[in-house]
Parts: sequence; C-alpha cells; structure tokens
Amino acid sequence: MVQDFIQKVTTSYSPKGEYIQLGSGILNGEVVTDAKVNLALKMMNRHGLIAGATGTGKTRTLQLIAEQLSDKGVPVFMLDVKGDLSGLAEEGKTNDALIERGNAVGIPFVPASFPVEIFSLTGKLGSSMRLTVEDFGPIMLARILDLNDTQTGVLSVIFKYSQDNNLPIVDFADLKRLLSYLSDGAGAEEIKDDYGKISTASSGAILRKIVALEQQGVSDIFGEKEFDIQDLFGRVDGKGVITLLNISDIQDQTLLYSTFLLSLLSQLFKKLPEVGDLDKPKLVFFLDEAHLLFNGASKAFLTQIEQIIRLIRSKGVGVFFCTQAATDVSESVLSQLGNRVQHALRAFTPNDAENLRKTVKTYPTSQFYEIDKVLTSLGTGQALITVLNDKGIPTEVVATHLVPARAIMGPCNPALYEQVVRSSDFYGKYQERVGRRTASEILEEKEAHDKQMAAKEKELAEAQKQSQRTRSSSSRRQTPLEAAQTQASRTLAREGVKLLGKLATGILNAFFKKK
Repeated sequence: MVQDFIQKVTTSYSPKGEYIQLGSGILNGEVVTDAKVNLALKMMNRHGLIAGATGTGKTRTLQLIAEQLSDKGVPVFMLDVKGDLSGLAEEGKTNDALIERGNAVGIPFVPASFPVEIFSLTGKLGSSMRLTVEDFGPIMLARILDLNDTQTGVLSVIFKYSQDNNLPIVDFADLKRLLSYLSDGAGAEEIKDDYGKISTASSGAILRKIVALEQQGVSDIFGEKEFDIQDLFGRVDGKGVITLLNISDIQDQTLLYSTFLLSLLSQLFKKLPEVGDLDKPKLVFFLDEAHLLFNGASKAFLTQIEQIIRLIRSKGVGVFFCTQAATDVSESVLSQLGNRVQHALRAFTPNDAENLRKTVKTYPTSQFYEIDKVLTSLGTGQALITVLNDKGIPTEVVATHLVPARAIMGPCNPALYEQVVRSSDFYGKYQERVGRRTASEILEEKEAHDKQMAAKEKELAEAQKQSQRTRSSSSRRQTPLEAAQTQASRTLAREGVKLLGKLATGILNAFFKKK
C-alpha cells in the first residue's frame, strides 16, 4: 500500500517546470519521505486557500511558500496581522526540531533570509501605504463606512458627479466637501435633474459615519502620495521581494484593512496588462483574515470580489485566501480556488461539526484517507493538500508533513526591523504627504468665484437702479430760468383769461344797449 501511495503522489505532484516544495505525504500516521508533495508555479495564478484552526501552523505555511516564491524570483505581498512575519528578513536559527523536520521530508534545513519591504497603513510601523478615496470607489467605501443601500447609492452619485466634473476625491476632506455641496444650496439645484436629489437625512448619516472613522485615527490611509502598485514587483539579486503590510497597530480595525487589501487587488486588476497563462506568476498575493471580507458583505461587494478573483488570473496574479475554514469564503469565490492547504480543524461544538462536514464535501475523495478523521487529527505543521496538476485537474488529497520555514519564525530583531524600514527607498518616497488641487480646493474656489460674481451683479444692479432714480428725478426738477418762464406763462395765461372776459362783457353790453 505504501508503494501505491508513493506512486499516486509522485504521479500527481511532480509537475513539469518550476514548483514549490510543500512537504512529504503522511500515511497511517507516518511520514513517507519519497511521497513528495509539490505545487507547480504555473498553477499558482489559479489561486488558493490556506485554512485551519488557530495555532495549527497557517502563518508558517504562508512563510514557507513565500520563501520559496522569493527564491524563484516571484514577488510576494503579505498582510502581517500580528507583526511576526518580519522574521523573513532574518536568517533562521538551526535547532534539532528543524533538522528533524527537514530530514523527515527529505529537504535538509538550511537557514536563509529574504529581501523584505515593510509598509504600514498608519505610517508608524513602516513606509506609509495610502490609496485615494476615489481608488476605493463607492462600493468598497460603503463597506468600511457600514452604509445601507440608500446611502451607498448617494455615494455612487457623488463619485459619478466628481468624475463628470473632474473633481478628484483624494481624502475624507474632499468627500465631506462634495457631500455638503451637493446636498444643499446651489449644488443640490445643479444635480437635481441629471443625478437626482440627495436628502439631508442621507447626507447627514454618511457624514456622521465619516467623522466616526476619522475619530478612530484611521483616515490617514487616504491621501497622497498614493501607493504605486508597480512597487510590489521588486527583485533583489534575482530574489522576489516580499512586501509586508504590518497592521498590528490597527488589528482591531478589521473591516478597514480587509477592505483595503481588496482595493489593492482591484488596483492590480485595473492597471496590469493581460498576460494570459505564464510559467510562473508575476505576483502572489496572500489575503490573510479572509473571512472578514465576507462577513455581512452586501451583494454588490461580493460580486466585486468574485469578479476580481475570476479575472485577475489573466493578469499573472495569484491570490491565496487565508482563514480558519473553507466555509468562511463564499461559494462563488471558493469555486475559483484550485489549490487547497487545509490545516487541522476542531469539532468541539455542533457548529464546528457542521463546518467540518461542509469542509469535507469541498475535497475530492481519497482511497487512502477518511477526510473527516484526518482533518481532526492533523498535528501542527501538517495539512491536507490538493492542488491543480499541469493540466489544471485537482489532485487527490494528501495529508502532508510540511517543509520548515528557513527564516526566523517570528518578529525579527528590532534593530534589523528599524534598518529595513529606514533604509528603504519607499520610506522617503511615501512618508511625506503631498497635496494637489482636489475636489475640496476646487469647490472652495468655485464658491468664492460665485460669491464674487454675485456681489458684482448685485453692485451692478444697484448702480442701474440708482441711475434710473437719478434720471427720473432729473426729469422732474427745473432750473431757475425754466421756473421763471413757467411762472410768467402762468401769469400771462391768467391775465389773458381776464382780458378776454372783459372784452366779452363789453361786447354783450353794447349789443343790448342798441336793442
């Protein structure tokens, strides 16, 4: 049976071309050194899942894969939730346990260090990594602001207006300014016909959510200089650079950093050219704490995740989701993950048992294992694995004793950490914020100009009214000469009337005397 097992594993897990060495198969509780379990580099852009309960070795699996990718010249991006992946920059220490594990899988343990860049969303633990608000877009921004469908629709209107009128939304100041402008006064009238009306209730609710996020001190992730995704593709002496995003100082802001990672993936999807299937990926992106993306996510948000994962493969980017159970990931996304590394699961509660049952159904059947029993009996540093072979067909599952990581399995020396951060070219490139004319400044200038024009129009109107009053007054007022002439005319008229009266009387008297 052992020979059948070796033959089966060797046939399934011996890819053509370059590959990652994951470990050796386990049969009946024993490590079978000759049953090598490998993952073809050309299949790593078909994405993957690394899952397992807390403490079962998921982080070390991330590390060993990242190390070998770096050796192959493939750049890696990883989220460092606890700050303990910086050890990749420091050569590991040899001990009996690591030597024994290396011998068990037939790969002697040789300590090594790797080129590392360290970033931070707050700028406190590494070079600043920022994106603009418009890079996030309305759907992802609505996710971190926890907006309902109506409020998300308002955000969409604001983003559409900003695009149509060339008003860049770089940070929250720009967003708040646009929100205020478009929900009241001249701005509300301007968009009423083409975009619809924004209610004060909706704008007020969004504004309160923005202020709440600002008070948590995490609004600094929005701004410029914006992170350039091309900086993820570095190589040093032929090794791929491992880029770490250390979020240990804001690890309680789970919704924020998980959505940030998806936004970063979205930027890769939008900006990278199509390359088709490559012999090895251009970049492998490890998305840790992946369950946070899916908890309570809206339909639009889930659709966006699915679209990115389905299409980014053609850009040469592989994405590995890291979480506790396969059931943490939506079915539509899980179906896109061809490579699976499942660490031990526990079944302490009815809910755990149900998750175990569902997870078992996601794996191919095996002639060597009862999947449910294997999943609950795996030790630390062991995993149940199935990957895609050279033809893209899932291999039979194999319980695997994993290769040991060669760098420090934990935080590196603090002095080395500081050196890595400060000596990086990216520290100087991104640490200082830069400013440009954005929506906030443009709207302020527009409103100032409108006020000036309104003041000038008012002044002109007042001048015109005054001129009219002056002309009207001037037409009624007479000069002294004109007044004298008018008075003389009136006197002559009165005297003429009297004279005519006397003449008429004289004529009548003469007539009657003759009679």
